[in-house]
Amino acid sequence: MVNKKSRTEVRLNKHRKLRNRFSGTADRPRLAVFRSNNHMYAQIIDDTVGNTLVAASTLEKDVKAELEKTNNVDAAAYLGKVIAKKAIDKGITTVVFDRGGFIYQGKVQALADAAREAGLQF
Repeated sequence: MVNKKSRTEVRLNKHRKLRNRFSGTADRPRLAVFRSNNHMYAQIIDDTVGNTLVAASTLEKDVKAELEKTNNVDAAAYLGKVIAKKAIDKGITTVVFDRGGFIYQGKVQALADAAREAGLQF
């Protein structure tokens, strides 16, 4: 009999492995992405002190007002632009991308591409 792990367990194991490989510093913080069934969240984190420098999500009023739906590729792309703009306003230009164990396609890829186009380097 084959026992399969749940998708959440698999994602968390992948995320743990990814986090062992890199962490954010003051010079190059980590852009962490999380997506739920209804929303997307992005944070820029300095892991040396454990501070969130910049955060954005589709839950925010001004972001939500611009979107038709909060859980599709268009919403992810818009969130990428928002997080990049906030980061550049704070003086952050280069980051390490942390996909959070999610597969790099669809919403995660759209967020990353939009952040790159808006001026973040990773």
